[in-house]
Amino acid sequence: MVTSPLITVMVNAVRRSTHGLMRDFGEVENLQVSVKGPADFVTKADKRVEEILFEELKKVRPKFGFHMEEGGDVAGEDPASRWIIDPIDGTMNFIHGIPHFGISVALEQHGEIVAGVIYNPATNELFTGEKGRGAYLDDRRLRVSRRDDLNDAVIACGLPHRNRADHEQFRAELARFQDKVCGLRRFGAASLDLAFVAAGRYEGFWERGLSAWDIAAGVIIVREAGGVVGGLDGNNDFMSTGNILAANRTIYNDMEAELALA
Repeated sequence: MVTSPLITVMVNAVRRSTHGLMRDFGEVENLQVSVKGPADFVTKADKRVEEILFEELKKVRPKFGFHMEEGGDVAGEDPASRWIIDPIDGTMNFIHGIPHFGISVALEQHGEIVAGVIYNPATNELFTGEKGRGAYLDDRRLRVSRRDDLNDAVIACGLPHRNRADHEQFRAELARFQDKVCGLRRFGAASLDLAFVAAGRYEGFWERGLSAWDIAAGVIIVREAGGVVGGLDGNNDFMSTGNILAANRTIYNDMEAELALA
């Protein structure tokens, strides 16, 4: 793996932001937690990670803007470049002591995601991808799964939380796959779901109602691993809608067809 200066900057910022995070994870019951919305909480650890990411990335790329889960939008002198940050994707897992959460950082330039880093400090797995340079898990080059039959596929998805209006739609979509796939999984961290598609652990993934920071880094990592990422319902502006589908080419086409029939 030849690490570019850009990926080096991103990885260094991510690793620095997680200092103390696993200590917090081990003492999760003592964290002060404030309610942010339905099934969505913010911890002090979450805010601290984002603050460190902001400070570190601002130092090395001072003209870039930011789009952050907690801090919102911060304009930069360079209007074409912005960091997209999710300090802890899978906050609910974190709060409940489940070691499946990721720090996600992406760089968007001229409206296109060009680089992404996803790190799970609980497993010490680091996923990276940069346009034209491939995708990696640590030093291992990633390729999406070569399975091309839904009967052999493990598919990941999201579950709409309470108070959302799309429960019936999700149940209809789920029913399309239950008798057609080898297995269905829901682990509660979209960034890692996308990383797992890139690594060939899942054949595909779909979810609705996500935010840009949930998926930005995963999008470039899947694409650089040879996968396909698109939107649902004929709208490919998934960064705005949050409705996303990712898989290898054959499984993508099959999933798209099944979802259209739901």
